[in-house]
Amino acid sequence: MLPPYIIEEIRRRENEQRRRHEQPVLELPLPVVIPLPSQSPKRDDDDRGVIIIDL
Repeated sequence: MLPPYIIEEIRRRENEQRRRHEQPVLELPLPVVIPLPSQSPKRDDDDRGVIIIDL
């Protein structure tokens, strides 16, 4: 059997944890940014070709 102060501490911690998980969460509507094709960064590998080396 656990001493009463330990049982009370366990209850207190469980209640605190339960309160933390039950807190409401505020969700903000953020604007969606869709990059335009002209604004997309150019990748270096787009201009690469094939090189065949015959030994």
